[in-house]
Amino acid sequence: MPSASPTLDLTVLILTYNEARHIERSIASVKHFAREIVVVDSHSTDNTVELAQKAGARVLFNPFINYSKQFQWGLDNGGITSEWVMRLDADEIIEPDLGDELIRAVKDAPADVVGMNMDRKHIFMGRWVRHGGRYPLRLLRVWRRNNGRIEDRWMDEHIVIWGGRTINLKGGFADCNLNDLTFFTEKHNKYATREAIDKLSQKYRLFEKDEAFSEDSGPRQAVIKRFVKEQVYNRLPFWAGPFGYFLYRYFVQLGFLDGYQGLIYHFLQGCWYRFLVEAKTIELDEAIRDCHTNDERVQRLTALTKLSLGPTR
Repeated sequence: MPSASPTLDLTVLILTYNEARHIERSIASVKHFAREIVVVDSHSTDNTVELAQKAGARVLFNPFINYSKQFQWGLDNGGITSEWVMRLDADEIIEPDLGDELIRAVKDAPADVVGMNMDRKHIFMGRWVRHGGRYPLRLLRVWRRNNGRIEDRWMDEHIVIWGGRTINLKGGFADCNLNDLTFFTEKHNKYATREAIDKLSQKYRLFEKDEAFSEDSGPRQAVIKRFVKEQVYNRLPFWAGPFGYFLYRYFVQLGFLDGYQGLIYHFLQGCWYRFLVEAKTIELDEAIRDCHTNDERVQRLTALTKLSLGPTR
């Protein structure tokens, strides 16, 4: 168990929809140091809400559009008054050593430190995926409330900070989803649609592009990965990117050392998913080819994807 310590002036914000399998575990991993835990639920149909409340969280409700808008809604409407905020997914866990490290870091943070990065590890089919470029995955997950927000994107959104520097924390931070492969593929199918929307938005300038994410506002690793993805990967032929990326991850970045679980994960997440994004982008692009304005394109995409895409720029 984590060592006893005073509660930090920190609020943990978690988004949920049918997370009954995970929510108690997630809350338990931060309850010993967080002043408050706020859950923003998208009207779950299981007992997520009851479990979250029983575990000590304050639950709010808001219809889901995308992760970015939902999380920013929580920041703006969650009644958060603590100095620090943590972003945590319902299937993620802060392990005891990282919890103790965070306690020390927040209590001793100089005034110019406004954000804290954590190295997330991915647990897939019960195995820690250590290779294929998946660890360490450095993410900014803790920041001073008045010095951060979330990017406005349909996918691959990051926390953006300003007014100071970040530090890196050591310790266990795990993404450990307990659902099966059917859930995994269905989730990534939905992700692929949203990422296709992001790509088409950039191509046609459908929506205002959030340009705030940079080395001054987020982890260098994440900034470099986005640059490579948008400036190199996205310019490859649609068939070359997914297969090339998988081969790079599996052989050059030693993904084959992750066993059969790694083969399944790296192929599904690094090849199948990336190919699905490209295929959906082509499909949706062809479907809006006869549209003459961005308003027409967004209306057509809204009808096809059933997503609440909102007004154009």
